[in-house]
Amino acid sequence: MGKRRIKHVTVIGSGIMGSGIACHFANIGCEVLLLDIVPRELTDKEKAQGLTLEDKQVRNRMVNENLASAIKSNPAPLYVKEFANRISTGNLEDDLKKIKDTDWIIEVVVERLDIKKSVFEKIEEHRKKGTLITSNTSGIPIKFMNEGRSEDFRKHFAVTHFFNPPRYLKLFEVVPGPDCDPEVTDFLMHYGEKFLGKTSVLAKDTPAFIGNRVGIFSIQSLFHTVKEMGLTVSEVDKLTGPVIGRPKSATFRTVDVVGLDTLVHVANGVYENAPEDEHRDMFKLPEFIDTMMQNKWLGSKSGQGFYKKVKGKDGKSEIQGLNLETMEYELEDRAKFATLEQTKSIDNVPDRFPVLIKGKDKAGEFYRKSFGSLFAYVQHRIPGISDELYRIDDAMSAGFGWENGPFEIWDAVGVQKGIDLMKEQGKEPASWVTEMLEKGFESFYKVKDGATYYYSIPDKDYVKKPGQDSIIILDNIRESKEIWSNSGVSIQDLGDGIINCEFRSKMNSIGGDVLAGINKAIDLAETNYDGLVVANSGTNFSVGANIGMIFMMAVEQEYDELNMAIKQFQDTMMRMRYSSIPTVVAPHQMTLGGGCEMSMHADAVVAHAETYIGLVEFGVGVIPGGGGSKEMTLRAAKGFGQGDVELNRLREYFLTIGQAKVATSAYEAFDLGILEKGKDKVVVNASHQIAAAKAEARMLADMGYTQPPPNKSIKVLGQQALGMFLVGTDAMEAGKYISDHDKKIANKLAYVMAGGNLSQAQEVSEQYLLDLEREAFLSLTGERKTLERLQHMLQKGKPLRN
Repeated sequence: MGKRRIKHVTVIGSGIMGSGIACHFANIGCEVLLLDIVPRELTDKEKAQGLTLEDKQVRNRMVNENLASAIKSNPAPLYVKEFANRISTGNLEDDLKKIKDTDWIIEVVVERLDIKKSVFEKIEEHRKKGTLITSNTSGIPIKFMNEGRSEDFRKHFAVTHFFNPPRYLKLFEVVPGPDCDPEVTDFLMHYGEKFLGKTSVLAKDTPAFIGNRVGIFSIQSLFHTVKEMGLTVSEVDKLTGPVIGRPKSATFRTVDVVGLDTLVHVANGVYENAPEDEHRDMFKLPEFIDTMMQNKWLGSKSGQGFYKKVKGKDGKSEIQGLNLETMEYELEDRAKFATLEQTKSIDNVPDRFPVLIKGKDKAGEFYRKSFGSLFAYVQHRIPGISDELYRIDDAMSAGFGWENGPFEIWDAVGVQKGIDLMKEQGKEPASWVTEMLEKGFESFYKVKDGATYYYSIPDKDYVKKPGQDSIIILDNIRESKEIWSNSGVSIQDLGDGIINCEFRSKMNSIGGDVLAGINKAIDLAETNYDGLVVANSGTNFSVGANIGMIFMMAVEQEYDELNMAIKQFQDTMMRMRYSSIPTVVAPHQMTLGGGCEMSMHADAVVAHAETYIGLVEFGVGVIPGGGGSKEMTLRAAKGFGQGDVELNRLREYFLTIGQAKVATSAYEAFDLGILEKGKDKVVVNASHQIAAAKAEARMLADMGYTQPPPNKSIKVLGQQALGMFLVGTDAMEAGKYISDHDKKIANKLAYVMAGGNLSQAQEVSEQYLLDLEREAFLSLTGERKTLERLQHMLQKGKPLRN
C-alpha cells in the first residue's frame, strides 16, 4: 500500500454531528461531499413556488438546510465562514456514485442498525477498493455493522467516534473492526493527531467505548450521590467545576447543554449491553431523571433542564435550579464550602486534591465519596475497555475537558490513600493495583528524562507513553531544563540552540516580573543560543497586561512611574522585533491585549487554530499602549497605494481596535490583520505547537537570521485621516451609538493612527508612533470614566487585561 493521502472526504448524514464533522474536515483543507436522504414531501413554501419532488433544490433540501443551520450555530464549526466553499452537498439517490472518487467515507446516520446496514450496502456498490470507511456510531457493535460486507470493506472499516462539537472537543476514539487492517488503524490514529488536531485514543468495541463509559459513569454516580447527600444542583456544579480542573459548566450545566436524552441513551445502552459491569446498577436512572424525561425537561434544547431561566419579581432574568426533592425550580443560594476556601491560594489543580479529600464539611465528604467511587470503577475497566490506563485519562481529558484523568487524580491523592477511600465505601482494590504497590511502584505515572512513563499491567513495569518524541511537554522538562526563573517566568533550554520563555504569572498576565523575564530570555538567547520561543501550556496564552498595577498608579497619579512602566512594555516589544536572534511566539486560546501585542512583534507566530486573539483595550477605557496602536498603523501602511484606498485601509485597522474585535480562530486573525500571511503559521494540534514553534525558530536561525534595522519610513496620513476619523466619531456620538467617553478614546486612537496633526502625509519612525501611543494611553488613564471602568473590572474579579 502506498502512502495514503486524504484530499477528499464524503460524510453521509448531515445532522448536527455529520455537518460538524464535514465542517472540521473543511477547516483542515479537505474537499468534502456531504450527503443526506431525499425528502418525501414538499413543504408549503416549495408548493407555493411550484416545485416538485424532482427539483434539485427539493431533493437537496435536507442536506442544505442542515449545513446552513450548522454554519450559523454558535460556537461556529468553521474557522472562517469562507471554508464552507470546500463543502459540496448532494443526496443519497443522485450523488452516491460520486464516492468512487473519495478517499474516506464517514457514516453519521441515525443510530439504527437496519438503516446503517442499508447505507453500507449502497456504499459498497460505488466505493473503490482501498477507500477508508468509518462510522461515527457510539453504541452499535462493529461485528453487526460489518455483517455481509466484502473482505475489502471489512479490512478498511472502523469506528471513528468524534465528540460534539467536532471542531472543539479533542477526543477522537478509533475502534478497529474485527477484520480491520492494522495499517488502517495506525493511519486513523496518526491522522486524528496530526491533521484533525485531536487526541487519538485507541478503544475496544465495548459499550460506549472509553470516554462515554467513564464519563457517563461519573455523572450517574453524582446523580446518586446528590440525592444521598442532599446537595443542590448548584452546589454539585460548584464542587465539580474549575476547582477540580473541570469546565465551568461542571456537571448539571454540561448535561443541560448536551441534552438529558443523549445521556439517558448512553446510560441505558451500557446498562443493557454490559451485564458483566460490577457497577452496572449505577447506570440505572434515578427517579428524578425519569420525571424529567417524562416532562421533556431535556436542557437547553427544551428551554429547561436542571436549570431554567425565568423572569424574577423585579422583571430581571434569573437562573433557577431544579430542587430534586420537590421537582420545582427555585433560586438557590450561592454555594459556599469551607474546604474550597482552603484551595484558593493553590494554583496547581493536582495540588488541591489532597486538600479537598481532607475537608471536614460536606464538600470533603462529597470528594471522598466521588473520588473513591471513580477509582473503584476505572481500575476494573482494564483490560475490558482499554489495555493501558493512560488511554482512559486521555479520553477523559480530551472528551470531557478534565484537566486530570482518573488515574492522574488518583496519583495526586496518593495510590494508597485512593485505596483507603474505596475501602470506606466497601470496595477493594483490583489485584493489579495491589501487585503494583507490592512491587514498590507507588504511582501510575512518573517522569524520566523529560518523558512521561505509565505503569503497564502486562509488563509489570513503567513504559514510555507513545507519541512524545515529536512534542515538548513543559511540565516534564521544567525541572531539569530550567536555566533561569523569577516569580512570573521560567526559561528552559529546548535543545538545538533554542530556549523558551514560559509565563508563570497569575492568569499569565504581563507585569514587571514577566517583562523582566522576557528581557532576560532575549539576553540569554543573544549571548548563548540561536533563537527564542515564547510559549506556555496554561489554559490561555495571556489575558494581557496587569491593569491592577496600572489602576493603582493612575489613582495615586504617579504618572512618571506609569510612563516608565508603559515605556518598559513598549521597549520589550521592540526588543522582540529587533533582537539579534529570531523570536517566535506561540499563542493559544485567549490571547488578549498585551498578549496580542507580543505576538504582533515577534519575527514569526505559530498559533494554535483555537486562538482567540485581539486588542481589547477599548473595553477598559484606553487604547493599546504596548505597541499595538503603532503596529496596526504600520500594518495598514504596508498596503497603502494611492488616494482614498489608503484612507479606507487605515479605517479598517482603526475599527479593529475601536470595536475591540477578537478573532474567533487563528485563521480569522489573518483577516483582521493581527496575523500576517506568509510569515505566521497555524497548527491544529495544541500538543505539537511548542515543538513547531521551536522548529520555526531553528529554521529562521539556519536561514541566516540577521537583526533587522529599525523602521523609519512608515507612511502616515496626518490631517487627511484625522479629519475623516473625527467626523466619524462626531456622527457616532450624535447618533447615540457611542458615549462622550467612548468618543474621547476613539479620538485619541485617531490621533495616533493618523500620525498626529500633520499638515500632509509623510514618513515617520516606529518610535515616533510609540511616543504618540504612550502619550495618548497616559492621558486616558487620567480620565474619571476610565478609572471607574478599571475599578469595576477589579471589583468584579474580571480578567486583568490591557
